[in-house]
Amino acid sequence: MSSPAAPATGEPLIELDGTSKTYRSGEIEVAALRPTTLRIDSGEFVAIMGPSGSGKSTLMNVLGCLDVATAGTYRLAGADVGALSEVELAEIRNRRIGFVFQQFNLLASMPAWRNVELPLCYAGVARAERRERALAALDRVGLADRSDHRPGELSGGQQQRVAVARALVTEPALLLADEPTGNLDSTATADVLGLLTELHATGRTVVLITHEDDVAAAAGRVVRLHDGTVVSDEPNRPGAHRARKVLS
Repeated sequence: MSSPAAPATGEPLIELDGTSKTYRSGEIEVAALRPTTLRIDSGEFVAIMGPSGSGKSTLMNVLGCLDVATAGTYRLAGADVGALSEVELAEIRNRRIGFVFQQFNLLASMPAWRNVELPLCYAGVARAERRERALAALDRVGLADRSDHRPGELSGGQQQRVAVARALVTEPALLLADEPTGNLDSTATADVLGLLTELHATGRTVVLITHEDDVAAAAGRVVRLHDGTVVSDEPNRPGAHRARKVLS
């Protein structure tokens, strides 16, 4: 087992202390995530790796406040997530965390900018401001000229960039990307990784869930899981990945 990497020098954004998740069905218990201690500092780019069934998705759900840990504590920007109400958790998910999934989850009947503005609708932002911020987010990911295109008129890589714009439109502190390149070809994968790299360079905290070494190479640090346990936590070697620049 590799030694854990030394903590980064920034302020902790994510702190797990003995955090675990067990699913129960009748008398059957499945330990999807065993007691885990992990720190991710503000501004880091961390890849979480592991084979199918290793606990990656469970960890991502806990980090994204989509699920609550069974035991241990999870602090997000100093707040004990386990002590928050459902309303407070929903507020965090909508305003402080941006999600990007393998499935783009775009509404086929809506143009790109309408898809991007959806989190702002839920937040009660006025219509004119929603459109302005959605267009700015699309411009940020290089799709200003595709704002009126529906998902079916966009390539897979462009659809994923729309999904990234939607994740960014609320200006979240944390961007969680769960297998964001799983449905993309090599060119689109490079574009999306380049986009995540550029977002990280602007100070965004990025946590990338993947099972692919080439994708994890974009991150500055790699945490590996096996059977629900962290088995290594190491910095990436310098120059492991040179992503294409896609932000203007």
